[in-house]
Amino acid sequence: MKRIFFLLIAVFSLSASAQNSAPVLKFGFLSYDAVLQSMPDYAVVETNMAKLREQYADEQKRVEGEFNKKYEEFLDGQRDFPQTILQKRQSELQELLEKNIAFKKESLRLLEQAQEEAMAPLKARLATVLAKVGTERGLAFILNTDQNATPWISPTMGEDVTEAVKAALR
Repeated sequence: MKRIFFLLIAVFSLSASAQNSAPVLKFGFLSYDAVLQSMPDYAVVETNMAKLREQYADEQKRVEGEFNKKYEEFLDGQRDFPQTILQKRQSELQELLEKNIAFKKESLRLLEQAQEEAMAPLKARLATVLAKVGTERGLAFILNTDQNATPWISPTMGEDVTEAVKAALR
């Protein structure tokens, strides 16, 4: 019991002395999204992505229209079809439906991948500028304040570097 007591006293005294001699950390903060969206290339990426989304949406509409046409033809003729033709048409419709669902999933995946690839150079450039601004200002780190990640920041300990980063990106 005495050993634990002395150990606790030693730990508390070491941490108290370390706190007195520790340098004060200075940090920066910014809205990553606001800075990213202020980059001139961001608008180009968004325009290209909108075009790509539109192309996938148009193809999805075309495929849906094709399915609906075949389904209507099936409904119109199902009373007159022999059983084997009826089953064949049903399996064709099922296969077409599955292909449409697979296409939709794949197009969402491809759009997400295209977005990541298009944003990668912007994010890399932003990371370089963040490191430069952080180093120049003697910051220990830079926080991203997006999505209420840091609901309060002491203005005496932190520095809003949003405008400095935007200026460095120009």
